[in-house]
Amino acid sequence: QVHLVESGGGLVQPGGSLRLSCTASGRVSPSAMGWHRQAPGNERELVAAIVGGGTTVYGDSVKGRFNISRDKTFRTVYLQMNNLKVEDTAVYYCKVRVYGEDIWGKGTLVTVSS
Repeated sequence: QVHLVESGGGLVQPGGSLRLSCTASGRVSPSAMGWHRQAPGNERELVAAIVGGGTTVYGDSVKGRFNISRDKTFRTVYLQMNNLKVEDTAVYYCKVRVYGEDIWGKGTLVTVSS
């Protein structure tokens, strides 16, 4: 069974930076890892994802500002968020794929406000 531990959320001013991390425990490394987010009243949306070969994909609203990376074991994924905007405020969820099954974290709140 895979267990996800997310960290790094918090309050930051517009223009600031935060780094989220998500570590997956279990016997098998995920084949893909990523982050989604959901703001109040909105649907959950893709922020960024990285697959085993290192290919990355980003949501249009974060391209050029966010960067996703992983450690060598492919157990921990990072989301470096720069030049944060008020509209980036949301609960950020880690998602990993193991044997074709998507597993979600509990989420970490990111608030961008002056």
